[in-house]
Amino acid sequence: MRLVFLGTPAFAVPTLERMVEAGHQVLAVVTQPDRPRGRGQRPSPPPVKEAAARLALPVCQPERVRLPESVEFLRALGAEAMVVVGYGQIIPQTVIDLAPLGIVNVHASLLPKYRGAGPVQWAILNGETRTGVTTMRIDAGLDTGDMLLKTWTQIGPDENAVELGARLAAMGADLLVETLAGLAAGTIVPEKQDSSQATYARLLKKEDGMVDWSLPAPAIHNRVRGFEPWPGAYTTFRGQTLHIWRSRPAPGPRSEGTRLAPGLIVAVKPFVVSCGSGALELLEVQLEARKRISAADFANGRRLAENEELGGPRL
Repeated sequence: MRLVFLGTPAFAVPTLERMVEAGHQVLAVVTQPDRPRGRGQRPSPPPVKEAAARLALPVCQPERVRLPESVEFLRALGAEAMVVVGYGQIIPQTVIDLAPLGIVNVHASLLPKYRGAGPVQWAILNGETRTGVTTMRIDAGLDTGDMLLKTWTQIGPDENAVELGARLAAMGADLLVETLAGLAAGTIVPEKQDSSQATYARLLKKEDGMVDWSLPAPAIHNRVRGFEPWPGAYTTFRGQTLHIWRSRPAPGPRSEGTRLAPGLIVAVKPFVVSCGSGALELLEVQLEARKRISAADFANGRRLAENEELGGPRL
């Protein structure tokens, strides 16, 4: 099939690779412009651009895909269908109308649940035990198009967003190839979404990562998992920012009937912190401007003491 691929992040790379592997003709890869990254703020190519270079595919990086020159470029390619995976721009109706078989999106949730930019993170944050991937036809709404195919998987109790995202990316790549075959054969019956069942997974903000120790321990653990790699779950320790990269719920501390203050260090070995209910064992942490280390090494190096507190005013 003659296709155009629109995508930007690492999550999109397996789908692009599987399309080529399956024998589809990728006429062009459309991705976001290079953006400044890192301490030096040097322009860096998005992961999809790097993948396209490895696959010897032509790349286009318009500042806005809705601009007339971008639409005309896509029109001239004459693609049968387009595929979108995390492109990062709203696809206008002028582009949606170009391909006879439409634009197929690979979305990392079981739609209509978790429409929006952060479905992997919010599934973990909300304590879901099951998620998946949906292929859908793009329409003018936000992830509201007709569903084509779905596949699902269990979420591991300690699986973080990076690990789950990698698994869903591979699943989505296979599902997309299956979807294209079904569209070509005319065997897929699109299914309308039930918008009454929809939830919205908004883009994360830096301040979302601040740990609220008054929450139950499982809820904080889910945030540690869901906020990796960004914004990360963080708190304050002796006036500095302390990132928490790995954790697990621990038995609640006993205090002879008195409720302990949330954020209180109740044990050093292992490193356990009191929560609104229960307690959280910290396994891997990172003090600002330092490397990630085990919580045991951190406790030894910082000479932690019971009854010290984590947390404080929001940064």
